[in-house]
Amino acid sequence: MAGSVLIVDDDPVFRGLARRMIVAAGLEVVAEASTVASALAVAGRMRPDAALVDVGLPDGDGVALARELAALPWRPRVVLTSTDADAATPDDVRSSGAGAFVPKDALPNAPLASLLEQA
Repeated sequence: MAGSVLIVDDDPVFRGLARRMIVAAGLEVVAEASTVASALAVAGRMRPDAALVDVGLPDGDGVALARELAALPWRPRVVLTSTDADAATPDDVRSSGAGAFVPKDALPNAPLASLLEQA
């Protein structure tokens, strides 16, 4: 069974592109969210196995959101992303509980299935 993924990004065009990349990697997108608040609400309802989270969101910080998501009881895998390749440091990734940070322009060539599936 494909892993389930939540996409969190305030850009609907990027969410559509990310959806296509994730599905092409053999995973299932179960929900999309454009804000921290909506991401937390939908994560609680859908219990995704993983989340692709933009670092810059209109109502908060994606690194802080990653920390909250990674701490959920079912421990979803989190991958951070941003158009700014310097938006998240290795320390940000570690402290947030995220598994990786991948700049948006590198996502098409990133091993999304292995980054988003539970180890």
